[in-house]
Amino acid sequence: MKKIMIIEDNNDLRSLLAQHIEKFGFKTIKLEQFDSILERFIKEEPELVLLDINLPTFDGYYWCRQIRKYSTCPIIFISAREGTMDQIMALENGGDDYITKPFSYDLVIAKINSHLRRVYGEYAQSAGERTISFHGLAFLPERMELRFKSHSVEISKKEALLFEVLLERGEKITSRDRLMDKMWNTDIYVDENTLNVYITRVRKRLSEFGINHAIETVRGSGYRLRCTWEEIE
Repeated sequence: MKKIMIIEDNNDLRSLLAQHIEKFGFKTIKLEQFDSILERFIKEEPELVLLDINLPTFDGYYWCRQIRKYSTCPIIFISAREGTMDQIMALENGGDDYITKPFSYDLVIAKINSHLRRVYGEYAQSAGERTISFHGLAFLPERMELRFKSHSVEISKKEALLFEVLLERGEKITSRDRLMDKMWNTDIYVDENTLNVYITRVRKRLSEFGINHAIETVRGSGYRLRCTWEEIE
């Protein structure tokens, strides 16, 4: 289920947006505090963001720039500002689209679906698409997809970063510091235990293919992959 983050300080509009979006099978993340937007974004990993311009403390342009340091997910500005310069600034600061208030909720859904198809779905760029593989286990970065034999599963952004490093390194040991740098290239403090949580998550992803004990913990050094799945049908 794709997650849509709504960053809008008007309580009524935020609730109405969420209600309408959820009717179409999306999960919504409704922010009610606006002083730690980036931290919440990093935690939730939404596939798309609806972002107002007029926000407390820092405006939407600022938060768009902060998100862009971390993610290329679609960001759609929603604003009562109708001026051409406002729309240009939204795009120049990293936005993908702009919807003026008041708007049609159906238009919002159409825009959301369009951007999700472009980035994650049928219109996603496939020419020259990268594949990182290790003994038949393959990761497609542009699709955020893990494949094994005839099966595939969509994975989150953080899971994708882990799989990218582990599959590229294969049986070579990858240090915890290297994985932390790959996943959280930011000035925000991240507890090292958070890495353990994501290692557990990627192990669960592999178990969906019937692959177990493939990620080996090398005490005091880091992690590496072991090919434990060659006999799996």
